Amino acid sequence: MRKVLLASLAVVAALGFSVSAVTAATAEDGVTSKTITIGATFPLTGPASGYAPIAGGMKAYFSYINARRGADGKRGVGGRQVVFKYYDDGYNPANTVQLTRKLVESDKVFAIVGQLGTEVCLSVRPYLNQAKVPQVFVSTGATQFGTEGKQYPWSIGWQPDYVSEGKIYGDNVAKYQTAEKIGVLYQNDDYGKDYLAGFKAGLGSATSNIVGEQPYEVSAADVKSQVAKLKGSGATVFVIFATPKFTIQSYAIARAVGWRPKQIYVNSVSATDAFMTIASKAAGADIVNGSISVTYLKDPANPKYDADPAMVLYNRLMHKYLPGANAKDQLYLYGFAKADAFVQALSKSGASPTRASFLKAVSTMNSTNAFAQPGVIQKTGVGDRFVISQQRLIRYTNGTWAEVGPLVDGRK
Repeated sequence: MRKVLLASLAVVAALGFSVSAVTAATAEDGVTSKTITIGATFPLTGPASGYAPIAGGMKAYFSYINARRGADGKRGVGGRQVVFKYYDDGYNPANTVQLTRKLVESDKVFAIVGQLGTEVCLSVRPYLNQAKVPQVFVSTGATQFGTEGKQYPWSIGWQPDYVSEGKIYGDNVAKYQTAEKIGVLYQNDDYGKDYLAGFKAGLGSATSNIVGEQPYEVSAADVKSQVAKLKGSGATVFVIFATPKFTIQSYAIARAVGWRPKQIYVNSVSATDAFMTIASKAAGADIVNGSISVTYLKDPANPKYDADPAMVLYNRLMHKYLPGANAKDQLYLYGFAKADAFVQALSKSGASPTRASFLKAVSTMNSTNAFAQPGVIQKTGVGDRFVISQQRLIRYTNGTWAEVGPLVDGRK
């Protein structure tokens, strides 16, 4: 992925702009008296296309916001319809550079909202900050979007960061699988390395129990050799820090090579009902059952939330705006939750929102999100750019994730 990122920088040069050459657009670009236009890129195709439902979920929620009347009696946000434009970058930063430039310079978007992918978002972060275009609530838990606010004030994340999530897994292994040998599969970029760093921090002295670390490239066809090597290492705990395609493969390949780890941990971004159902069909429920992950959102596949008001609304809107889509796929709900966070911030940006007033609202959040786990707070402030930091452990059994622990703050 580093090679791809370097390629994207070459594209930047070829397209005739550099960070220093960017001319900031006016603060009100994307805003009219009747509309506010935002944009993003998503992997609608390619190795991470499993995340495509996020964009659909965001668009569906914005459709709802545009149709209903808010507390002020107006439709949309402050009487403005939210126009959401997004393009397919195939999870390739080189494409992201071109498409983000199109969104900013041709489509004149007010902000980039929810853009997906660690390397993808990092590839355009300097450009967007130089242009003073908000890059907010990115769909990645990369720590840089929380720790580098002074250098890149116009960029911020939303979900719990990967380091803190990895730390929670490490803490749990150190507590309950003390004597077990550990094998880790991780994506060979900032995404996977963040998880691995957090996991080791949580393990502490138990880091010595890691007997295998196998990286894979996002452009790889499969992870057969990596999983086989982890089996050969004698690992009895299998930790998967991968995107959905490779997570599903990992379960299936483990079965094919006759590996039965005592415990499997799988990162949250690959642990939705939709992906786990596919993994169960590919590898067998006996391997997938018992897997541990974390969550900070409600689960539309869990009957526990069937009567929850936010879930009732979610299911109604899914039926209306995305008929035929799998409403149990938490990635759609993730899109709803992220879109709601944007609406909250925009609502506090003033009657005539500017990019600066919007950034101030994003930087002073203190609210709940109806689609998040009870107790989760969206909070930012001076020195705190990690919007959500609370999450809880969950365990998978026969199609359902059950919450098995209290909310914890992985950053403490």
